[in-house]
Amino acid sequence: MKNLDKNIDGKSYANKLLKKIFPLSQEYFYKFNRKPSLAVILIGEDPASNVYVKNKIRTAEANNIKSIEIKLPTETSEKELLQKIISLNEEVEIDGILVQLPLPNHISEQNVINTINPDKDVDGFHPVNFGKLYMGVPNFVPCTPLGCLYMLKNELKHLSGKNAVIVGRSNIVGKPMASLLLSSDCTVTLTHSKTKYLKEHCKKADILIAAVGCPEMIDDTYVNENAIVIDVGINRVADPLQNKKSMLVGDINYKKVYNIVKKITPVPGGVGPMTIACLMHNTIKAAYKNKKYNFIDILEDST
Repeated sequence: MKNLDKNIDGKSYANKLLKKIFPLSQEYFYKFNRKPSLAVILIGEDPASNVYVKNKIRTAEANNIKSIEIKLPTETSEKELLQKIISLNEEVEIDGILVQLPLPNHISEQNVINTINPDKDVDGFHPVNFGKLYMGVPNFVPCTPLGCLYMLKNELKHLSGKNAVIVGRSNIVGKPMASLLLSSDCTVTLTHSKTKYLKEHCKKADILIAAVGCPEMIDDTYVNENAIVIDVGINRVADPLQNKKSMLVGDINYKKVYNIVKKITPVPGGVGPMTIACLMHNTIKAAYKNKKYNFIDILEDST
């Protein structure tokens, strides 16, 4: 029987965090006579994006956070979308704004990110928030790297001196993850598709974070027996056991890596739940900042 102790249970960690968020949202309601609020903009009918948005809204409502879902058709112009964001920036009772990615090809993702008020940017993608993170004075941190750090700190207690290798250099995961780990006194190697001798880099890792977007790319030849592995990848592939059905897999070949490494996050049930929990954290933080009220960061307090 499989030793389940090797799994890092993202659902459990997310529930632990949400139990601290819920009383903060209640306290906010009693102080200011309204719920913290999150506006989520969804463009088009992408099935995966629809599922992600539903999960975010369901979690928000379960934690006393008002969610405003704004669905726009695929043909919405960039100008129309930017005008909608500007109007949300100006609404004093909107605390957080999230535009679900990816966007249709005719809309510039960077223009959209740049238009969101940095103090309502609960995704943490605005250049101001990105820069503050790299300077070591973070405002809003992207939710997925923040969730990964939370789990790592709880699993390892002390990250100082650990050799961390990240596979993937995106602005959403790889780069902010590197900054967070550097701030935690890790020695960080940020690798990517052009990295030479990638396996050799990965095999030296105490912490290995896979965020490359390639299904099950990292197998047992990339890891060592002391590694803590965080699989950020979410890839839908054909299920070999069920004709015409699909399944979710990560960037790690879980079956091959599981028996070697010290700890690993499963897909699904690992990073995903923590990403949504950290979005709730950022929304509560934005709500308190909106009222210029002192916010004690529960994530820092919990790790």
